[in-house]
Amino acid sequence: MSSPVPALAEHDRRDRFDRRDKRMRLDEAVQLVRDGHDVAIGGCLYSRTPWATLLEILRAGRTGLTLSRSLMCFEAELFLARGAASKLVTSWVGIGLNWGIPKLFREYIEQGRAEYEEWSHLSLGLRYEAAAMGVPFLPTRSLLGSELARTTGAKEMDCPFTGERLCLVPAYVPDVALIHVHRADERGNAQIDGPPYMDRELAAAAKTVILTAEQIVPTEALVASADRTAVPHFLVDAVVEVPFGSFPHECYGLYEAWFDHFDQYVALVDEHGAKGVEEYLRRTVDEPGSFEAFLEQVGVGVLLEQRRRAQELVPR
Repeated sequence: MSSPVPALAEHDRRDRFDRRDKRMRLDEAVQLVRDGHDVAIGGCLYSRTPWATLLEILRAGRTGLTLSRSLMCFEAELFLARGAASKLVTSWVGIGLNWGIPKLFREYIEQGRAEYEEWSHLSLGLRYEAAAMGVPFLPTRSLLGSELARTTGAKEMDCPFTGERLCLVPAYVPDVALIHVHRADERGNAQIDGPPYMDRELAAAAKTVILTAEQIVPTEALVASADRTAVPHFLVDAVVEVPFGSFPHECYGLYEAWFDHFDQYVALVDEHGAKGVEEYLRRTVDEPGSFEAFLEQVGVGVLLEQRRRAQELVPR
């Protein structure tokens, strides 16, 4: 289990007046991720996943990583199969009910080839929130009476004010948070359309934040809607412009998830097991050589169709 940290938020150590231009290439940004790092992933399941960054980390050959996320998608299996991750911390692993139980994930955990630390969705979010607040833990009623209270190592106490029994969840401070947003400026001020999920908490909890954005815009373009800025610049260490940076996952209002791609992935795993995941990695990571080349491989027609579908779901 991740150990609690001193009650001082990482962002309290940061220079709030830092006005540097933090733009860089994706391959430069992932150099901030080191072997053995604890890496938190923004978005939720297949929504606004920092997919381009994840593939670039695989391409860079990192090993021994711990991955944490509120709801983890099939990136878990990619990192396990490639040997990039040895531990997962989450409340769920899988694409969704239509695609069944993630077989390779189950194989790795049941055979003891990787570690799985399971929290409830709420309690994991509270752990990030505790770190963002700079406190060593937060109290909750969640987990009380469940097996997770025992297996996670969460603690219990009687409230000194009411005598009520409470569960205490420890702060979670990732080494690096990976977050994909709709737009950001060169300093790292970032806006998210649609659900922010736990990304605000991740950014404030982590020691280092790598931000990818669909579009990098002038700071003046953010001022008119400053209330929508979810991540302030002083939390961010790298900013990369990556259009379609969540694809084949979705980005609210911009493009819909490509479910056919998920079907193809699951079919590979169903037929070939671990070799199927390696085949997927060969096709989407190794052979393209870059995220831009992966998108070219997908084709403009597919991207435009997924954009059209997303726009149908956005109120006008």
